[in-house]
Amino acid sequence: MTSGDFCVAVYREDDAWEAAVLPVAVTGDLDAIIRALRQQPGIGGAIGLTVVGDDFFVIARVVGAHVSVFLSDVTAATDWPQARQVLEHLDIPVPYDEDIDQVLPAGDLSILADLGVDEMELCALAGELDPYPDEVLSSLARRAGFGQAFERALDSVGAQ
Repeated sequence: MTSGDFCVAVYREDDAWEAAVLPVAVTGDLDAIIRALRQQPGIGGAIGLTVVGDDFFVIARVVGAHVSVFLSDVTAATDWPQARQVLEHLDIPVPYDEDIDQVLPAGDLSILADLGVDEMELCALAGELDPYPDEVLSSLARRAGFGQAFERALDSVGAQ
């Protein structure tokens, strides 16, 4: 983990989006993130938006017993244990090909489709090399309708 790692859980409560920053210790463990998302009060489930370093992001969505996961770049698994955990969860082999020079997302590409972010848009945003992962997640949060709640949570991360 790096000092910039964080995970924000978003959920709907009383017809409004709420967001909570999960403890830093949770950020490095996908199973811990999923457990924490299950504890959020939203009856429609919860979405976890995790940034690891300046390299990649993970979106996990828990609705009842169903868990969906999206990894912005499978090549991150060659360097980051968190990305390897996601690939193991998805039953995708870790790429050890040194020739991979492009961003390749993996997992549930339609994880935010019901919130207005389709598969093509999610893949396009994940594949952009210029913005940092937190900037991509901020953009996704705005498109999905929970941008204000996500930004409030990010502001609290910066204050820590």
